[in-house]
Amino acid sequence: MNINSDFDKRVVQNARDAAWTASPQPGVDRRMLDRVGGELARATSIVRYAAGAGYAGHVHEGGEEIFVLQGVFSDEHGDYPAGTYLRNPPGSRHTPFSRDGCMLFVKLWQFAPDDAQSMRIDTSKAAWYPASAAGVSVMPLHEHAGVNTALVRWAPNTRIPAHTHLGGEEILVLAGVFHDENGEYSAGTWLRSPRGSRHTPRTGPEGAIMYVKAGGIGARYSKVGAA
Repeated sequence: MNINSDFDKRVVQNARDAAWTASPQPGVDRRMLDRVGGELARATSIVRYAAGAGYAGHVHEGGEEIFVLQGVFSDEHGDYPAGTYLRNPPGSRHTPFSRDGCMLFVKLWQFAPDDAQSMRIDTSKAAWYPASAAGVSVMPLHEHAGVNTALVRWAPNTRIPAHTHLGGEEILVLAGVFHDENGEYSAGTWLRSPRGSRHTPRTGPEGAIMYVKAGGIGARYSKVGAA
């Protein structure tokens, strides 16, 4: 299965408009944003757990990155409320579930081979830092091999000069609205811009908060097994 699998093309999709697809696990549905492979795939998805849904214990051979969007996600290691950022490196094992239901942003098989760091960050308690551009604050989440993941908060009516993303950029708009010369992107919009892409972003009176991954677009670090 290939969904938005040409990483040299720009993709814009409001995840809230994407169709839910049932997973093989009862009570777990997905909105597929990009995917290369079958049920075992290099994938980016919005995942919804119904109340009481969960999986048997399993190993993530290619690693798993999660940002909890709504509700509380859990496994045998703890409970993770909305705003939690998790990284389960290749070879890690857990038994995930949700007591009351939750919604997640999930990336699979996108770890560098030497990235073995497990992470649990409650972003409601983590610090924001001023960025180089006025009106922009950053909450660093993860960095490895030139790929930087962070939450980025833009004050209302912020403008950034035109710039190029040499390694590409991926954005999930969590709150507010941001704009560039190509369009307007409200909460729930997922964008993936290829290497060398260029834009001039700004916010209106709402401001915006975004999950941003800069660099590594198109890299398939982990070799996905037979699908």
